[in-house]
Amino acid sequence: MVRIVFYGTPTFAVPTLRRLLASSHHVVGVVTQPDRPRGRGRRVSHSPVKATAVEHGVPVLQPDRGVLKARGFGFLDELRALDADLAVVAAYGRILPDAVLAAPRLGTLNVHASLLPKYRGAAPVHRAIIAGERETGVTIIRLVREMDAGPILARRTHPIGANDLSTEVETALAEMGADLLVEATEGLVAGMVTEQEQNHADATFAPRITRDDGRIDWHLPAETLHNLIRGLHPWPRAYGFNEGTRYLIHRSTVLPPPSVPAAPGTIVEATGDRLVVATGSGGALALTEIQPEGRRPLEARALLAGHRWTAGMRFDSV
Repeated sequence: MVRIVFYGTPTFAVPTLRRLLASSHHVVGVVTQPDRPRGRGRRVSHSPVKATAVEHGVPVLQPDRGVLKARGFGFLDELRALDADLAVVAAYGRILPDAVLAAPRLGTLNVHASLLPKYRGAAPVHRAIIAGERETGVTIIRLVREMDAGPILARRTHPIGANDLSTEVETALAEMGADLLVEATEGLVAGMVTEQEQNHADATFAPRITRDDGRIDWHLPAETLHNLIRGLHPWPRAYGFNEGTRYLIHRSTVLPPPSVPAAPGTIVEATGDRLVVATGSGGALALTEIQPEGRRPLEARALLAGHRWTAGMRFDSV
């Protein structure tokens, strides 16, 4: 049995924490980001990881960004008091100082939702889907100073379906990563793990998603836009403007090019349950679920029933 301190914040991290709590090892503490306003009501609440820790009676530490930037001063004493043998990080959301990484005698492991060295960074699932990848996975690494660049202990692949949303892929990877982390921990403790350096020349990066990433450029190919819509689910959503109103695009389907060529962004069909928009190349895009800003999401049929959209209308250009 080893004593483990766990770092994590969002829902993605919860399966790993739960697997560790159910294992033969002892989770001596959980480190998560400070409570903050969440949801529509913006009420201050626990992170999903803190809620899980409280449920199981595990001590919780919540250092703010300033404490960590100060190289863990103060927090480092609290961490050492836990006397952990190993630290595990899963989507904690903060960079840990070297002294914090090195505090446990077995070091610090990380559950990363990509096939490293591809997609290092804050948004590996979203960026992989936006790029049109057909495969991703989970990698267990030892954390080092450089972001997501540590040696690999284990990795496992997962397919990405042509219509999979980022939420669906991330949920699958969270479960996969939890299992793989426990296996890697067992191997590390038994001395059965061989750590392999990453091929840093092959590294790609997955920067944090911003709201600006969602603006649709209708001149791009239909497949590219479909991938953008899937990758930006559930936030910030891909979006376009029609007659001054912003519409969030939740789901789409790639169709063959329209029989009569039309300028990108032009609605070429708006009848029944079909809302089809011309794109730059490679086909057209059927918008199957769309949300007028400030209202609820609607399927295409319901949207068209309440909007006088007709073929020939255009979404605004970027």
